[in-house]
Amino acid sequence: MRDTTIVPAGRPGSATLKFALGNFWRHRSLIRQMTWREVAARYRGSLMGVVWSLLLPILMLGVYTFVFGVVFQSRWGGEAQGGKGEFAVILFAGLIVHGLFAEVFNRAPGLVLGNSNYVKRVIFPLDILVWVALGSALFHAATALAVLLGLFFLLHGFLHWTILFLPLVLAPLLVLMLGMGWFLAALGVYARDIAQVTGVLTMVLLFLAPVLYPVDAVPQPYRTMLLLNPLTVIIEQAREVLIWGRPPDWFALGIYSLVATIAAAIGFWWFQRTRAGFADVM
Repeated sequence: MRDTTIVPAGRPGSATLKFALGNFWRHRSLIRQMTWREVAARYRGSLMGVVWSLLLPILMLGVYTFVFGVVFQSRWGGEAQGGKGEFAVILFAGLIVHGLFAEVFNRAPGLVLGNSNYVKRVIFPLDILVWVALGSALFHAATALAVLLGLFFLLHGFLHWTILFLPLVLAPLLVLMLGMGWFLAALGVYARDIAQVTGVLTMVLLFLAPVLYPVDAVPQPYRTMLLLNPLTVIIEQAREVLIWGRPPDWFALGIYSLVATIAAAIGFWWFQRTRAGFADVM
């Protein structure tokens, strides 16, 4: 993991997104190794190890299928079509997006605090800690997505070709997550109770997003709250390409991408401008 281009932890360097992407590319090998180490550490000591990352989504999907398909006989939007697992598939698609966001959002305030040994080193690119957290979240989201696609294939006998658009649908959310990750990672050093707030906000975002219900089920005056939720557009577009087999709304994703890029730029700027004081308060 030797890298002669590492930026000293105490020196902010450039605060532009170009510098952030350059740092990612320079340290991609280090990020990959740290990501895998983090994933493996989560299951260290368990009998089945990383296999749990696949078994847990299967168990969750089984529970959703039984509860919503068998017990409640739920149908998305009140429509009668679809088998017992159809509601569970639609629900699980929203939960995957929310879970991806929530993992980084909840962990971000403690990323720097939990790696104080890196802060005190003369050479370490602290900003890549957010990339590592994002990589770990993507790994678990990918295993859950594999389970979702497996059930969809069992129910319908095919997969929509539009699933190829999924990386483009998720990309703006990932950019936004990076920006929020950098901002919260730096803020968490100075305001350590911020982690309590993110936990509550994560639950609020879950219930104010079309995860458990469709947007059409919400009365018109209250739909603005859903549209202001950063997860709503991505969840809706992910279902479009995964479940309904329709191309995404490129205009909506374009606007989202612009906002996400601005948020990422602000988040990285904040991280770089505050990182010099990390060692003083830890």
